[in-house]
Amino acid sequence: MIQLHYNEGEQQELFPLIDEEGNVVGRATRAYCHGGSMALHPVVHLHVIDAEGRIYLQKRSMRKDIAPGKWDTSVGGHVDFGESLADAVVREAREELGLHIDPQECRFLFQYVWQSSRERELVTAFALTSEVTPQPDHDEVDEGRYFTIEELESLRGQVFYTEQFEQQELPRLIEAMQE
Repeated sequence: MIQLHYNEGEQQELFPLIDEEGNVVGRATRAYCHGGSMALHPVVHLHVIDAEGRIYLQKRSMRKDIAPGKWDTSVGGHVDFGESLADAVVREAREELGLHIDPQECRFLFQYVWQSSRERELVTAFALTSEVTPQPDHDEVDEGRYFTIEELESLRGQVFYTEQFEQQELPRLIEAMQE
């Protein structure tokens, strides 16, 4: 197993390093994973959908280092080293939107590899139908609201979304919603 060490006393998040099938092959710090290493690491996304079929999006905090102020998936976050995908989605939903969810109510949607100029992630996306009103943590999220599919499609190409959401997530999400 690959181990990437860091200085004792540093309080850094550790992410699992994985292969394309999601098997853990090592671990590394957030700084290493986001510093251009292109080390593949897992993230979870959760799409919160209301009874009318509208999809909740969050506007990323202006304090974020990646895509500040852009609209993105309802919930998205890294899987910590030793954490399951189910535990990560539950934790992220609580941290970002104040939602206390049962992972059994989340359904798998799709999985893909996302690569930007500074990182590479294996994204596993889930959906949750819920009538609970999200309460965004304003350290993580500037605001959020529900969008219809038509509204989502009309905002394409307008520098509204994160690059990842517009290029990878939205087309897959729309396809999954129409099945």
